[in-house]
This record gives sequence, structure tokens and C-alpha cells, in this order.
Amino acid sequence: MRWWRPKSLSGLMLVGLALIAVPLLIAILTAVLQIRDLADRGQKIVIQGVAGARASQQLFSQMASLERTARLYQVLADPPLLELYRTQDALLSATREQLRLHAATDTAQTLEQLGGLQRNIRFTVMSTPPSSGAAAASDLSSRFAQLSALVERVAQQSNAQVDSEVAALEAQTLHARNRLLWQTAPLLPLALVAVFVLTLGVGRPLRQLDRAISELGQGAFTNPIAVAGPHDLERLGGQLEWLRQRLLELAHERNRFLRHISHELKTPLANIREGTELLMDGAVGELDSNQREVTAILRENGIKLQRMIENLLSFSAWQTSSVGLEATEFRLRPLVKQVLENQQLTLLSQRVRLDVRVEDVTLVADRGKIRLILENLVSNAVKYSPKGGTIHLRARAAGAQLVLDVADSGPGIPREDREHVFEAFYTGRAARGTAVKGTGIGLSVVLEFVAAHGGTVQIVDGEFAGAHFRIIMPIRVTSGDRPTSGDRPVKSEAKARAHAA
Repeated sequence: MRWWRPKSLSGLMLVGLALIAVPLLIAILTAVLQIRDLADRGQKIVIQGVAGARASQQLFSQMASLERTARLYQVLADPPLLELYRTQDALLSATREQLRLHAATDTAQTLEQLGGLQRNIRFTVMSTPPSSGAAAASDLSSRFAQLSALVERVAQQSNAQVDSEVAALEAQTLHARNRLLWQTAPLLPLALVAVFVLTLGVGRPLRQLDRAISELGQGAFTNPIAVAGPHDLERLGGQLEWLRQRLLELAHERNRFLRHISHELKTPLANIREGTELLMDGAVGELDSNQREVTAILRENGIKLQRMIENLLSFSAWQTSSVGLEATEFRLRPLVKQVLENQQLTLLSQRVRLDVRVEDVTLVADRGKIRLILENLVSNAVKYSPKGGTIHLRARAAGAQLVLDVADSGPGIPREDREHVFEAFYTGRAARGTAVKGTGIGLSVVLEFVAAHGGTVQIVDGEFAGAHFRIIMPIRVTSGDRPTSGDRPVKSEAKARAHAA
């Protein structure tokens, strides 16, 4: 069964926000309703308490006035006093009825007793003639004392009722708080689950897009791009897949062009090289010094062109995964000697001195690729060394690793160029007076071939005056296919490997 999911990123965001907001809104609404109930009940208690206190005070005041008027009427026998007594008695009855509306059961019973005693006193006052003697006055005082005691009891019971309702309100508040906690406790995990689902639904396709864009930026075009998520993100992933295919096609076309142009140049260059060698050997007659100098220049630049073409072919073949490592066992010192002999004419013409300290290390590696590594590093050092400068070439074994250093006495590599010198077709500051401009792939070939042997290339500062490249690689590698696109050094890895030690 396939779960329903929003078809767009905006729909997913709305659903996620709804899942997060709805539980919180429910919790807020519940809290608001409970707080409103508590506030209403508290307000009711306060109003009733104030009304009860006011009514109790009125009872005391009205009872005192009623007693005073009754006593005056017993002494003075003035008819207006009797009328005033009736009015005050009616006010006392009204206050008593007001209290009885909101009174508890025990308070209502006390008020009933108070009403009965009030009626008894009223009958006594109305029926007893004035100046009836001390016995009647004493009886009236006794009855008013009982009435005062009942009013005091009503006041106490009203206060007790208010206290009881306040305690009930506190208990209800505690119960409402606990109930709110129990109601909101499941909502918080639900909100967290909604956040997790939203993050998963949006974060996973975004991570897939980020990874795909990083691979495209690093030049890895072999992995298909597939994005699972909302439809608009899936469409964006489809666009990136189309871009990957186009870039892959362009890379294949570029490599085909490089192979074609390199092979087309090899045949006429071979003829030029052969003719130059015949001239140098005197096949058409002995050359004088000026002719020999011109022929030497032709030969030197022919060698440079041949090296450039070999770099192009090697770079193209490596980019198209058509070659692998052909590891054989060989000694490093004779290989270094052969490379330096090929550079002899250039070294002599530029009067560049060599400082060579190479241990007699036996390697198990791809000899042809190690030769290209050395030729490119030495050629780069010759290109940037001033006349009369020195090229340092060191090689030593450090455990199971080979440490190879090639340094010149030129201006060095500017900081702003160090992140780019290993990129293909990148050319930095122009070299000193070179007749043939480089292709910009020599150091890229070095990095590719060193990485194929499981090694790294570093740019070292401080030990020599000019540019100093250090290669660290295993002494023994095994034959096999070239690394996959995931193992090859891409642009970001090249920057990491080409760091200033």
C-alpha cells in the first residue's frame, strides 16, 4: 500500500506546518477554555463573598437599629417609632432573603430560624403594650440576644462557605493543570514526529540534490541522478540528470577531439624529429656552428611538442578510463637518469644546474606513468628556473613509501594559483621566455597518475627558494584497472592534496 504524500514542496510544507500547528492549537484552546472556567468560578466566588460580607454587615446594622427602635417604642410609646420599626423589620427580612438565595443548606436553616425569631419578636413588640414593666423589657432583650447570636452564626457560616468554595476552586485548578498536562503530553511527541516527517520529506531530496550538484561540480558524471520526494524536487532532479548527460557527452567529445588532434600531430612531428636528427647526425653534410645551433633549437622544441602531445594523449586516455596501471619492477635511479638526459639540451641552453640525490630504490609501479610524472615535474622546473639557477631532485624511501621532491629556484607558486595549478588546462603566470606555451595539463597528469598509485602531491614551502613539489606514494603497487570515478581525485581532492605543508 502506498502512503499518500503531497505532490509539491509547498504542499509538503503546508501539511508539515499543519501537523505541527494543530496539536499546539488544540493544547492552547484547551488551556484557554479551562482558564476561562476557572476565572468565571473565581469571579463568582469573589462576588458571592463580597455580597455575603455586605449582607452580614447589613444584618448586624439592621438588627441593632431594630433593637434600638423596639426599646425606644417600649419606653416612649410613640406611634411613629412603631412605624419605623415595621420599616426596619421589612429591611431586615429583605436582607435575610437576599442571603438565602445563595446560601448553603446549613446557612439556609439558620436563616429560617432567624426569620422565625424575627417574626416572634415582631409579634411581641406589636402585641405588648408600652410600659409593660421590667419583665417584658427583659424578655425582649433576651429575644434580641438570641437574634444577635443567629446573625453571628449566619456570618460565620457565610465565611465558612466562601472558604469552602475557595478550597474547591484550588482543587479544581490543580485538577485542570494535571488534566492539561495529560492532554498536552501526547501532543508534544506528535509535533516532534511531524517535525521529523517534514525534515525527512524535505531534507532527504535536498541532500540528494546537494550530493548531485557536488558530484557535477567535481566532474564525476558516471552516477545517475535520481531524487525521490515532492514532484517539483523530482523535476529539478530530472533537470540535473539531463545536465549530467550533457556534460558527459561534452566530456566525451572533448576527449575524442584531444585524441584526434594529438594523433594528427604525431605523424608530422615524427617526421620533423627524424629530419632534425638526420641533420644533427650530418646525413646531408657537416653543419657549421650556426646551423648546428639552429638545428638544436628545432630539436629541443620538437621534444617539447612531443612531450605535450604525450601529455594530451595520456590525459585523454585516463579521462576515458581506457588505461590502467601496468605495474612492473624497476629501479628508480636509471629512470631518473633517462629523464634528465632527455632534458639535457634544454638544461645546457639555460645553463641550469642539477642537484640530484636519488637513492637506488626499486619500485613496483607503472614505469611509463612514473616517467611522465618525472618529465612533467622536471620540465616545469626548467621552464620556471632562471638562467644559472638550480633544480633540486631528491628521492628516498621512508618505510613503505617513496618520497620524491622536485624544486626549482624560480619565483615559486603564488598563493592565489595554488588551488588551481593541478586543474586541467590551467596556466598560471607566464614562464620565463619560453618559445612554446604549455598546454596546462602537465601537473594535472602528475596528480592523476600519482593518485592512481595511491599517493599524494604536496606544495611545500620554506625548504627551497622556488616551487617545491613533494610526491609521497607507495613503493609497491599492484597491477589493475584504473580507479573508478569515486576513487579518482576530483577538483576538491586535488586542492586538498596540493596543500602547502
